[in-house]
Amino acid sequence: MQTALAALADPVRLTLVRELAGSPVWTRSCGSFDVPVGKAALSHHFTVLRGAGLVEQRDEGPKRVNRLRREEFDTRFPGLLALVLRET
Repeated sequence: MQTALAALADPVRLTLVRELAGSPVWTRSCGSFDVPVGKAALSHHFTVLRGAGLVEQRDEGPKRVNRLRREEFDTRFPGLLALVLRET
């Protein structure tokens, strides 16, 4: 749980998760997110999200696409993702 909370505590990663939550599965490439970081930092943020079990990635040609692992995460931590995604 600590890894998941640490991953979601960063504003950039929270933005990535929220945008993925509002997108169809496997439609968002890494470069399609409007976040104020460079490629290397963005790659690091996705690494942290993958390590926390929040995101899955796969390569499709020259792009790496993402999906939010909502069902899997909800099984491990019921209600946490819904709480994080709720607008304040």
